[in-house]
Amino acid sequence: MYVVFEDDGSFKAEKIHSEADSTLQVESVSGKRSKIKRNAVIFTFDGIEPQAMLEQARAMGEELDLQFLWECAPQDEFSAQDLARDYVGHEPSITEKTAILLRLHSAPAYFHRKGKGHYKAAPADILQAALAALEKKQRQAEQQQAWTDAMLAGTLPDDLREAARTFLIRPDKNTLQWKAFEKALTESGKTAETLLLELGVYPHALAVHMERFLKQHFPKGTAVPELDIPPIPELPSGDVVAYSIDDISTTEIDDALSATHIEGDLYRIGVHIAAPALVVTRDSDLDKLARSRMSTLYMPGDKIPMQSDTLISMFSLDAGKRVPALSLYVTANIATGEIQETVTRAETITICENLRIDDLVTQVTREALEDQAASLPYAELFRPLWKLGQHLKAAREQMRGKPENNNRTEYTFRLHGPADDPDSVIELIPRQRNAPLDQIVAEYMILANTQWGGYLNEHGLPGVYRSQQMGRARMSTHPLPHESIGVPQYAWATSPLRRYVDLVNQRQILAAAEHGVSARLVAPFKPKDADLYAIIGAFDSQYMLWHEFQNRLERYWCLRWLTQQSRTRLHGTFIRDNLVRLEEIPLVIEVNGVPELERNDRIVINVRGTDELSLHIDAEYAGLVQPDAEATAS
Repeated sequence: MYVVFEDDGSFKAEKIHSEADSTLQVESVSGKRSKIKRNAVIFTFDGIEPQAMLEQARAMGEELDLQFLWECAPQDEFSAQDLARDYVGHEPSITEKTAILLRLHSAPAYFHRKGKGHYKAAPADILQAALAALEKKQRQAEQQQAWTDAMLAGTLPDDLREAARTFLIRPDKNTLQWKAFEKALTESGKTAETLLLELGVYPHALAVHMERFLKQHFPKGTAVPELDIPPIPELPSGDVVAYSIDDISTTEIDDALSATHIEGDLYRIGVHIAAPALVVTRDSDLDKLARSRMSTLYMPGDKIPMQSDTLISMFSLDAGKRVPALSLYVTANIATGEIQETVTRAETITICENLRIDDLVTQVTREALEDQAASLPYAELFRPLWKLGQHLKAAREQMRGKPENNNRTEYTFRLHGPADDPDSVIELIPRQRNAPLDQIVAEYMILANTQWGGYLNEHGLPGVYRSQQMGRARMSTHPLPHESIGVPQYAWATSPLRRYVDLVNQRQILAAAEHGVSARLVAPFKPKDADLYAIIGAFDSQYMLWHEFQNRLERYWCLRWLTQQSRTRLHGTFIRDNLVRLEEIPLVIEVNGVPELERNDRIVINVRGTDELSLHIDAEYAGLVQPDAEATAS
C-alpha cells in the first residue's frame, strides 16, 4: 500500500512500511524511512509504483487548462478528489486525483488552499487582480533579466545609469535595478566595485575609493558651513619672538615655538598653540560641527577640515598678524635640562615667521646645532631648543628604559595636479623621522602635552588622556603613564584646529589658567562627566576610520607612482614569512617565492602587476641585494 502525503509544502508518494494509531512509517524508493502523521495523508493507493505515478500525475497536471479548471470548480470549498471526479466524469484513478491536486496546489491565484487537499476557487475580481499582478511580475522578471544580460555583456542600460551610483553604498535592494545588478554580480563572480568600473559608472579606481568613503561618511558633501563666530575675548599681549615650524604644505598652523634668553644658560622656552577654544564653546554650533567630524581628514593632495576656513584663518598662527594663543612657558637651564618654572596663560602673540622644514632641512643639521661656530639659520631659536630638547629626550628614554628608535624613513605625498585625477603626478618625498627639525618640534609638543596633562590633574579637572601600558594604548579621562613615549601622562592638546579632543582639552586648560583652584566649578567638563566618555568613544572610532581611509589612498598613490615611474624592479627589507617592507615607497607587501631569510635581509623584487582597485601588488622574489652592488632598481 502507498500514500500521497504533504511534506513541507510539497507532495510525496511513498510505500507504507508500518502503521500506528496516529502515525505511519513510510519508505522512499531509495529505502529511506521516515515517520509522518496520519492526518498528513491525502490519498492511499495500490497497483502502481509511487514514483511512476507521481511522474505521470505531474505530466498530466501540466496539460490541465487552469482557466477551464477554475470555471469547472464549485463556488464553495471542495476537495481535490471531488473536483477530479467532476472533471473526468467517473471515479478518478490515483493518477488523475493526484494530477488535479498538483495542479490546484500550483495555482494559488486561481485556487485558495483551505486545508489538507481542500481548496476554494478565487472570486472573479480577485482572480483578475492576481493575474494582472502575475503578468506584471513576469514583465518585471523579463526586464530584470534583460538588464542583467546587458551588464554581463559589458553594457550599462540607460535605465540603470542613475541608480548605479547608489549601488556602492546603501543600495535600495528592493528595486529591480539592484536585483538585476546583484544577479549580474552572482553570474559574473565579480565584486560590485569591479563591475561598476567595467561598466563605466566610475571613470577610474580612484573615483571608486573616493565615492565609497565620501558617500558613507559625508552624504551631504564635504563643504564646511560658515557659522557665526563670537568675538575673541580680550587677552593680555605676549612679548615673544615666535616661529612656527611646519611642512611646506601645512595650512592649519597649530603651534609655534619661542626661545627667550634670560641669562647664562637660562632660557624661557615658549610653546604657543592656536586657541580656537576661546570661541568654540561647549555645545555651540561651532562645537557641534567640530564634534561631528572629530578630526581634519588628510589625504594626498587634499584635506577635509574639521572647522570652517574662516575660523581656521582667524586662529591659525600665520606670520605677521596678532593671534590668540594658549602658551606654555618653561624656564629651564639648557645646559643641565633643569626646569625651574612652568607657566600657562592665554595671550595674543605675533608670529615672526612661518618656517618651512623643506627649506631648512639641509641647513639645520645635528653638526650645525652642536657647533657654536657653525653657520646656522635662526641660531638664536634652534640652538637653545635643541640643547634643552636633548635633555628632555634623555629623560624620556630613561623612563622608557631604552633609547627611542626613530630611524625609519617617512614620506610626504605631494601631488602635482588635482587630488581626484589619477593622472596627477605623485612625488614621494622621503624624510628621516629623527631629522633635527622634526626632533625639535616633536620634543616640545610632547613637553606641552605632558605638562598640560599634569596641569589639568593638579587642578582636579578631567581631560582626554592618551596612555600606553603593557603595550596597550587607550584613551581615558584621567592621567596614566605613556610608556612608549616615556612620560607620566600625555594629553593631546597641541592640535586644536584639526583634532577635536585637543579642542576639548584646550577648553579645560583655559579654565584652569583663568580660574585656578576654582576651575572645577566653572570648567566645561566636570569630573565624571559622562559626555567626556562619549567623546572618547566617538573619537577613537572615527579617528580610526579616517586613518584607514588615508592609508588606503596613500597605498593607491604608491601604486600610481609605480605606474608613472614604470618601475618593475624594487628593493625591500624582509620582515617575516612573505612580508617585505619596500625601500622606495612606504608599503609593506606580500612577495611570492621568498625563501627562508633573516629579518632585515635586503632583497630584490620583481613587480609583475598592480591592481588599483584591490590595491594589490603582484610581486615575486628575485634575489638578495649584493652588499657590493649599487642600487640599480629600475
